Amino acid sequence: MTTTAVPSTERSVPKPAFTDAEAGAKVFPDSDARRYNYFKPAKRKQSHYEDVTVEVQPDPRHYLSQGWLYGFADGKGGYPLEWTALRAWGSDRPVPERYAGSGGAGYEWPAHGWHEFRDPNEEWELTLYRYNSNVVRQLNQNIEAARQAKAFDQWNRNWVQFVAQHVGAWMHVDHGLGLYLFANANRRAPTNMHNNAISVNSMHRIRAAQDLALYNLTLSEEIEGFDGGAHIQTWNSDPAWQGVRETAEQLTSIWDWCEAIFAANVVFEPLVGELFRSNLVQQAAPSNGDFITPTLIGAEEYDFAERDLRYTKPMFHLLVTDKQFGAENRKLMQQWLETWVPRCVHAARTLQPLWSQPDAKPPRFEDGLDRAKSRFSAILSELELTAPKELGQ
Repeated sequence: MTTTAVPSTERSVPKPAFTDAEAGAKVFPDSDARRYNYFKPAKRKQSHYEDVTVEVQPDPRHYLSQGWLYGFADGKGGYPLEWTALRAWGSDRPVPERYAGSGGAGYEWPAHGWHEFRDPNEEWELTLYRYNSNVVRQLNQNIEAARQAKAFDQWNRNWVQFVAQHVGAWMHVDHGLGLYLFANANRRAPTNMHNNAISVNSMHRIRAAQDLALYNLTLSEEIEGFDGGAHIQTWNSDPAWQGVRETAEQLTSIWDWCEAIFAANVVFEPLVGELFRSNLVQQAAPSNGDFITPTLIGAEEYDFAERDLRYTKPMFHLLVTDKQFGAENRKLMQQWLETWVPRCVHAARTLQPLWSQPDAKPPRFEDGLDRAKSRFSAILSELELTAPKELGQ
């Protein structure tokens, strides 16, 4: 059998013509670099954290030549610097005017002092999920091990009631501050470096509240007669908690996002949060047969002491030492201290009756409060601020 070859005909297909106008075609000195160079890194070489964080949130003072892409009903757009009374150098410079032929260029990097902040925790999406998942995994393992070992049977009845009422009540503080203070401040902060640090702080508080809520459910199943709803009545009406409740609610109503972070992390947490967690619960629990609750409380204590406070101090120290507005910022922070220190000291003192409730007593309340005040004063020293006279109340 023979076959006849069919002559091939060339099809008329348009051929691609490369004009070097395509994205990425231009060759320039850093065109093959694998790192960004539109900002100046904090150290000699930019970190992965800076690569994925710096200027992710745009700023028309630096670039974004068309201005903010959206605005609010009052005419403000994006992330107004006026959402806090504190100022960083360059904040008073106007947004550059852009027009046809201007090239869209803004001020040189950094456009203003807010861009100089770097979170020492280097928080971004990956670190947030990795850290919180590790904490939750460890806490779940601790609680499951305690269930299998029947460790809850070792608690005395008075301590069972204390955990139901007072340890459970702290979840209301965590939930309120996490959702209504830190999450709100995160949206108002002017750079992505601030946003990431504050949003992670928010997630720490919300996760801690969830940890206590789930722990409360576990105890309701494991301990006969455990009142899983006792914390609600305690939070709403127990006189010992009304000072904390009042102060926490006042904190959530702060409009200025910097004041909110300052009042919560610099004042409230050292004077009230650490006093309750470290100087009461973690001190009293082991003597009352409870070695599980301190793991939950300790996880939250680590969140604040080693991560949340760790970003807070450099954030405010930059503003205290700002080359243009440092003195003005320091004066304003001193005013905030005069407002919030007496409120937090009052809230701490209203908790004093809790120290007498466990069968095995923790160290004296006054000793714990003195340690809290000393810790607070040390934080102020690092920020180059002065403790107000109200601290002696």
